[in-house]
Amino acid sequence: MIDLRKRGFAEKIIGVDTNVQHRNIAELCGLVDETDSLENAVRRSDLIVLSAPVNTNCILLPAILDMINGTDKVVTDMGSTKASIARASENHSSRGRYVAVHPMAGTEFSGPLAAIGKLFDYKIAIICDPEKSDNDALGLVENMLSVLNMSILYMNSVDHDVHVAYVSHISHITSFSLALSVLEKEEEARNILALAGGGFESTVRLAKSNSETWAPIFTENAEPIIEVIDTYIEKMNLFRKFIVEKDMSGLKLLMEEANKIRKILH
Repeated sequence: MIDLRKRGFAEKIIGVDTNVQHRNIAELCGLVDETDSLENAVRRSDLIVLSAPVNTNCILLPAILDMINGTDKVVTDMGSTKASIARASENHSSRGRYVAVHPMAGTEFSGPLAAIGKLFDYKIAIICDPEKSDNDALGLVENMLSVLNMSILYMNSVDHDVHVAYVSHISHITSFSLALSVLEKEEEARNILALAGGGFESTVRLAKSNSETWAPIFTENAEPIIEVIDTYIEKMNLFRKFIVEKDMSGLKLLMEEANKIRKILH
């Protein structure tokens, strides 16, 4: 939101939040021009951006589509899962006014104090089911993403959820799991901090992420995530087997196979 105002896309930003402290901070920090109720904010806005947890977005979207029925207002969301919200809106008469977006950018922090400028610059944004959105609604959201200097990919919502389970959701689960494993073993936090190197810090960074955000993501995208977890456990068991057997060549083969990720991630 910071960059949308700075770059001239938004003339005025109205914030909506059930948390009074968040509303006050957002206004004091200049993240929004003012705050208001959901109904008033929708009535006064041309573009409504949903940034609540994904399960809450699924509840809010049909209600907001009811509010904007018969108008040229546009609603979009920033959620990390898309199949559920697609189902929640698919039969609505105002479905065309909704554009499903997932910006592949963010930090492990949440709330208004976590807002930073240029967060989306040169990142990828995924627009799901673009054919279900009205052309003018799609164009407005594409323009917003362009102002944020984002590259746009298009895919259907089901494929999206499978892909993000592999590239995003499993990373958070493994980070949470590693943090739990270490905390169970190392009761004194200073022992962790004294030994923690760059590898540990980068791997466990995502364990700082907000549970209010990520628990709904895991449950909304359960089927693809379970598939990824099963595959991950299979690979972990292979590592365990070779370590137990002290099979150095088996370990090297596994790691060399994993090294092929260099061709994808530079």
